[in-house]
Amino acid sequence: MYEHTIEFRVRYEETDQMGVVYYANYLVWFEVARTEFFRARGVEYRKIEEEENLYIPVIEAYCRYKAPLKYDDLVRVKTRLTDIGGTRMSFEYEVSSGDKIAATGKTKHAFVNKDGKIVPIPEKIKKYL
Repeated sequence: MYEHTIEFRVRYEETDQMGVVYYANYLVWFEVARTEFFRARGVEYRKIEEEENLYIPVIEAYCRYKAPLKYDDLVRVKTRLTDIGGTRMSFEYEVSSGDKIAATGKTKHAFVNKDGKIVPIPEKIKKYL
């Protein structure tokens, strides 16, 4: 399936007292990377919310930390759609800097309406992904 990569530098505010990226920031980076994955495929989260009245919450998240990242490291986050079903989709992530893999992770998402009820993924969205 399709893969997308973003790059950015670790900001000082993303590090902890030891100068290492705080663990929860990896989940934030997954979200940023996933949003850009959608955008690169011609689908914007905001338009899904505004035009379709649908939301795509995280229903499961996993992150395995392998090596520390520090302030000003150049980071790459690869995002890959691994599964798309009737109402759910899954992504995998690889966070790296240079040749070092810092973390890997997965998220699973459901499509829900404004009442929080799980609904089928619209075919027009599936076709883009």
